[in-house]
Amino acid sequence: MRASHLLLTGVVFATGGTASQAAEYQIDPAHSFVQFKIQHLGYSWLHGRFDAISGTLRYDAGKPSESAIQVTVDTGSINSNFAKRDEHLRSADFLGVAKFPEASFNSTGFKGDAKGGTLSGILSLHGVEKPIQIEVTTVGEGKDPWGGYRAGFTGRYAMTRKDFGITHDLGPSAEVVQLEFGIEGIRQ
Repeated sequence: MRASHLLLTGVVFATGGTASQAAEYQIDPAHSFVQFKIQHLGYSWLHGRFDAISGTLRYDAGKPSESAIQVTVDTGSINSNFAKRDEHLRSADFLGVAKFPEASFNSTGFKGDAKGGTLSGILSLHGVEKPIQIEVTTVGEGKDPWGGYRAGFTGRYAMTRKDFGITHDLGPSAEVVQLEFGIEGIRQ
């Protein structure tokens, strides 16, 4: 639910590849995602996603520690495949979209190598800014069929809802939201 989403997602880019110089990448929203899952009453899992993400990254495979990423998620684009639930998730009980229409992630550092590592940054969600760490893995990079160059990453983050002021009671099994990010960037 927390678009933290992913923002977080984009975060994943800072991990590495084969380019020899730092390059600017634009997040490809058609091939990137922020997904979430949360337990429902301890009996099953509710899955969903945010349909609108954007952002940029600076990426140098030779110096992954100098890479950076900025991701923005439109919290109103939450999609759990059930319109009435999505309306409730957009309300003040959860995301408070009217007051907080975006969530964002801005990286502050990366520790790891070209295969993956830990991306640190500030997640801004529901009016709260908090330092977080996302475990990221490089998927791959290279030329695309249209003459461009792309790089892709995945990441995961377990978000405690109350840390971001989202306290609507869903029972003890639903305090943590599992976020998964898939980011594909197009070199500019």
